[in-house]
Amino acid sequence: MSSLTFNIAAVERDTGLSKDVLRVWERRYGFPSPERDANGERCYPTEQVERLCLIKRLMDQGHRPGKLLGLPVDALNQLTPRRHAARERTPAQADLAELLALLRQHDAVGYQRALQQRLARQGLQRFVQDTVAPLTELVGVAWEEGRFEVFEEHLFTELTKRLLRQAISTLPAGRGPRLLLTSVPNEEHVLGLLMVEALFVLEGVECIPLGTQMPLHDIARAAAAHAADIVALSFSVAFPPRQIPGLLQQLRQTLPAGIELWAGGGGTVRLSPPAGVRLLPGFADALDALAEWRARRS
Repeated sequence: MSSLTFNIAAVERDTGLSKDVLRVWERRYGFPSPERDANGERCYPTEQVERLCLIKRLMDQGHRPGKLLGLPVDALNQLTPRRHAARERTPAQADLAELLALLRQHDAVGYQRALQQRLARQGLQRFVQDTVAPLTELVGVAWEEGRFEVFEEHLFTELTKRLLRQAISTLPAGRGPRLLLTSVPNEEHVLGLLMVEALFVLEGVECIPLGTQMPLHDIARAAAAHAADIVALSFSVAFPPRQIPGLLQQLRQTLPAGIELWAGGGGTVRLSPPAGVRLLPGFADALDALAEWRARRS
């Protein structure tokens, strides 16, 4: 047996793959192929857990598991997109190298200090647009390409969202519209929500943040309970794009007609808007939608 193994609950937690999926793959594809501990329980060697993480990452990018599970690690790595080779880094992204280096050095204190200094220099709006947004993209690319470990990506997310929440908490209460912010199940990326919340609160919007991964029926119930004017969802580039239109249509049918439904984030960039839904792939689109909403009600 390998020197370090993980039980099925730990593999579910670390990979994002459910226990049922792991068992089905084991029966259907022969992978993963767990060992058994003294009690007969499944235990997974480190190399299998790492391979499962890579498979999950590729599934999030649209690959089908049936085509992935039979491939060796080298072949899986070749499927990982090499986005940095397709385009040069912008000056703004190159300026963020210091922050990336601090994360790679696991210098949490230094990273927090550098972020706080940027926030103080730039102000919250520029900080979101010129630091957090491009840094999030760079970290995502580094993680996809294996240059960032999972724990390094988590450190970035936790420290960055902590600072954003602190900055948002210092802003005065908004006057309207009343906007409910959340994401659908299996969309766990929170930074997109926090970035748009910061920009909207700066514009005087009354934001109701519900965090991530809300069931659709609960989103509709929350919108009614809070008398929301708008429901805004965030979809990251990691969310399967083929699922987004159906989810938006389902939620649109559930929401009262008087509540607008907006969807933004990198996952919406190439989508066509479903009926009754406004897509906001960029920050400028979000601010334009807000200005138009207010103009219609002025």
